[in-house]
Amino acid sequence: MSEQQDWRQVAQWLCEAGSAVAFTGAGISTESGIPDFRSPGGVWSKSQPVMYDDFLRSAEARREYWRQKCESHADFSAARPNAGHGALARWEEAGLLWGVITQNIDGLHQDAGSRNVLELHGTSRAIECLECHRRYDPGPLVKEFLATGAVPACDACGGLLKHATISFGQALPPEVLEEAARRSRECGLFLAIGSSLVVEPAASLPRLAHAAGAKLVIVNRDPTGLDGQADLVLRGSIGSVLEGVDRLVTEG
Repeated sequence: MSEQQDWRQVAQWLCEAGSAVAFTGAGISTESGIPDFRSPGGVWSKSQPVMYDDFLRSAEARREYWRQKCESHADFSAARPNAGHGALARWEEAGLLWGVITQNIDGLHQDAGSRNVLELHGTSRAIECLECHRRYDPGPLVKEFLATGAVPACDACGGLLKHATISFGQALPPEVLEEAARRSRECGLFLAIGSSLVVEPAASLPRLAHAAGAKLVIVNRDPTGLDGQADLVLRGSIGSVLEGVDRLVTEG
């Protein structure tokens, strides 16, 4: 099919599904200026990620963790939603999309207007005490670390402070994962957008949806391991693809 025919097919499935779910990965946010951590130039191309257990037991690991997070803070702070985020928010508002299950930690779906957002890997928009679970705005604490080089502690209980994101070796919140699995099983259309579909357990969600009878559409720049199982695979700029589908949805 041609690009326009692909877009029209997705628009038709979206309008007919009754319930659709979008699953998003780093690819939708790179178009907002947030580097993919795994890509050339990303944080992990220059530094090894800090494992959760190392963060807990080593002051040196905690300093390295904070150094990496402060390095990426500017990109996250400056980023704004793009056309892809906007299209998903409009489909939710129109009742075509339940919401978004995301691997991203940037909060751009919420900025675009999405209300139902399951953040599998947490959020970079808060720092949380691992002891009392008090949350803080990252800005002042990032500024403090950059000025002093000292890892801040919770001013309520003295506990370890960490961004409210899921680190390597840290378990995903079971209630979030369970809700994501339920939404995947119950949807009529599953849109996998901007994800390599290799990071588990999140990568199992498209398979779960497809096995339960949902149409599976993959929108990604590069091939994924699930392309052969998808009902339709679309390549290209995610913002352009979703914007093109959105125009057809709007036209009816």
